[in-house]
Amino acid sequence: MLWERPIIWAVAIGILLGLGGVYYYYTHSSEPAPAAAPAPHVQLPPAPPEPAIHNPVPTPAQPAAAQPLPTLNDSDPALHDALIAVPGAAALEKFLVPQNIVRHIVATVDNLPRKKVALELRPVKPIAGQFSTVASGDSVTLSPQNAARYAPFIALVKSADAKQLAALYFHYYPLFQQSYEDLGYPGQYFNDRVIVVIDDLLAAPDPKGAIPLVQPNVTFQYADPKLESLSAGQKTLMRMGAENEAAIKEKLRALRAELATHKK
Repeated sequence: MLWERPIIWAVAIGILLGLGGVYYYYTHSSEPAPAAAPAPHVQLPPAPPEPAIHNPVPTPAQPAAAQPLPTLNDSDPALHDALIAVPGAAALEKFLVPQNIVRHIVATVDNLPRKKVALELRPVKPIAGQFSTVASGDSVTLSPQNAARYAPFIALVKSADAKQLAALYFHYYPLFQQSYEDLGYPGQYFNDRVIVVIDDLLAAPDPKGAIPLVQPNVTFQYADPKLESLSAGQKTLMRMGAENEAAIKEKLRALRAELATHKK
């Protein structure tokens, strides 16, 4: 499906409480505790290993007077102001949806390699203008003029500083990780997912010439089944036009270099 928007930019305690209760009972009871029979030896299966973290996020140096991070629910004002303060990113104000910024970024990033992305969770506003095609007889192709609609967004992508975006992301990373786990991935590492998503986007094809489309229902689809079977993120990159796709991939490579394989 072709859709509109620039999307490139989550028992131990119970056991301890139970043991604490048993300890309190036997140390405070007026009756001496009976001697316990030796428990039979039971070979327990080994505990599953902790999930490996492949791309750890560095811990930013915190000045003594630094303000603590806001809670996830209260993070919108601080993150909004910090984002638009990044050199080259002031124009983000025009695109950013200012509510639930962290949650929407996390949900959208997680969905990009999938077949569909939830539009109601978008962190940015839809691109202005109408999706355009070119019809010639029975053939319909993606119009080259469609790429012009993305010009303001592409200018923002080109001007944004990857190093400072990464530094901002690292600073707020605990909130991104919390949101990712809340999304249904307890114990999994959001930055590893980010690298997977970037790699998926970088693997998007670079088709040459007009791209044939079909319209089996209300929305257009790529006529080539191989293209239509690609991830939502890859298909969106392709429909932005070859030059725009190249510009976004260049920034994604720079961002990946900042986010990947930091050693603890």
